[in-house]
Amino acid sequence: MNIPPRAGVGLKPQHYREILETAPDIGFFEVHAENYMGAGGPPHRYLAAVRECYPLSLHGVGLSIGAARPLDHDHLRRLKELIARYQPGLFSEHLAWSSHGEAFLNDLLPMPYTKETLQRIACHIDEVQETLGCQMLLENPSTYVAFAESTYAEPDFIAEVQRRTGCGLLLDVSNVHVASTNQQWDPFAYIDAYPLGSVQEIHLAGFTPETDEKQRPLLIDTHNRPVDRAVWQLYAYVIGKLGPTPTLIEWDADLPSWGELHAEAERAEAYMNSDALRQEKRLAGAG
Repeated sequence: MNIPPRAGVGLKPQHYREILETAPDIGFFEVHAENYMGAGGPPHRYLAAVRECYPLSLHGVGLSIGAARPLDHDHLRRLKELIARYQPGLFSEHLAWSSHGEAFLNDLLPMPYTKETLQRIACHIDEVQETLGCQMLLENPSTYVAFAESTYAEPDFIAEVQRRTGCGLLLDVSNVHVASTNQQWDPFAYIDAYPLGSVQEIHLAGFTPETDEKQRPLLIDTHNRPVDRAVWQLYAYVIGKLGPTPTLIEWDADLPSWGELHAEAERAEAYMNSDALRQEKRLAGAG
């Protein structure tokens, strides 16, 4: 079942029953692959029931695409079985690493954008797509510092990865805003440089504002609150270039009620129509 150009949300156990009992009008649901790699039990029963009624996007967090070690073949095998079981419309992973040696780190860590890193990531993505028998979408990271050794700007690096591998892209607009604030980039210039023609899904999420040791703004990608107004403005800019595109509301901590989460998805859908776009462009121009 293909993912429609509508808004969706992450499927959370706290909302299973209400979703199945009320059958809300929503574009799709997305789940983290690693949460469903067990053989059975209640999570699979609920996911199977939801999958009968809605398109599903599968989002991985554990492949460690950027790690300086071979991919975990057992993880790939389980991922392939999960994809065969649920036939998701899209599968995505992060431009990040989370493993070193035998250790797995519960974080998505950045890497320098160099020729060596590019070659490693391209080889890993080629292996993933060949093993799974489907295209993978690569998500841009949320970052807090830059590597002095980087020789590519992030959009250029991602564009070259896409060109070499034929992967699709997942554009996390919130990550663009977070990284741009933390590293003093222009987020709109980032979008202008990004290979938008390969984007098949968008993510939106909340962040936590803090300050660094010099009292400069520091945004933490926490996924625990509504999407910020600045992110909505950047999203409107992206949609103005792409047109309606499958858009996920990510909310992974301090979960709200189903009604509040669904309302965020409805707001994203409103931004996909021309009236909302015109309104947001006026607001952006006034700001």
